Amino acid sequence: MKPILNIAAYQFVSLSALEDLRADMRDALNTRQLKGTILLAEEGINLFLAGTEPMIRDFLVWLRSDPRFAPIEVKESWSDEQPFGKALVKIKNEIIRMNHPTIRPETGRAHFIAPEKLAQWLDRGTDDLGRPVVMIDTRNQFEVDYGTFKNALHFNIHKFSEFPEAIKAHQAELADKTLVSFCTGGIRCEKSGLYMREIGMEHSYQLEGGILKYFEDVGSAHYEGTCFVFDEREALKPSLESIGIEQSIRKKANAA
Repeated sequence: MKPILNIAAYQFVSLSALEDLRADMRDALNTRQLKGTILLAEEGINLFLAGTEPMIRDFLVWLRSDPRFAPIEVKESWSDEQPFGKALVKIKNEIIRMNHPTIRPETGRAHFIAPEKLAQWLDRGTDDLGRPVVMIDTRNQFEVDYGTFKNALHFNIHKFSEFPEAIKAHQAELADKTLVSFCTGGIRCEKSGLYMREIGMEHSYQLEGGILKYFEDVGSAHYEGTCFVFDEREALKPSLESIGIEQSIRKKANAA
């Protein structure tokens, strides 16, 4: 087992007294020698952390002792080295910026599909009712360049706030399809899925847990390449191992 446990998690829940919460989070990280980033907003929490397994597990016990965070679900992966340089706790207007304040996942989630069920749909090319399935990549273009689902539709966007207009421009051509939106860990799809339903794309779902959960439960089936992550590991293979320094250097050289 590799020595460093990496976790990614988010939860949409109403938060207040954010400055006090930030101070508590900083203390919790520092006392356990954990590194990474926690984002706090009135709409919830988003975190990417790494450290030794005992300290990560202890932090999660502490976090879930707050009833607001008790249901939080975590995606895990392992690495040989600490991928973060410091511990940061930031206050933001949104934990994932979309600029659509009416989209509030806390009040009700979009329809979602589990990774194993999605794999069954992709094996057939249709959902359980025989409708063609189209994968919708909600990530930025540079992330898509690392890897994505085979034949997935993406929009060459540079920030998530561009997604609403991008998907709306394709609404008519996708009307007779079953749509499954996906992102790295699921947080962007919590909003994209609700937005798609809001504009009338009723046959739309979000991939539960994002690409990382799909890798964990299914592996590489129907996926090509790696998944970019926002830390020094750069990208993860479907085995949830990092692409490695040498491959990272080659990729950057080829892109230059």
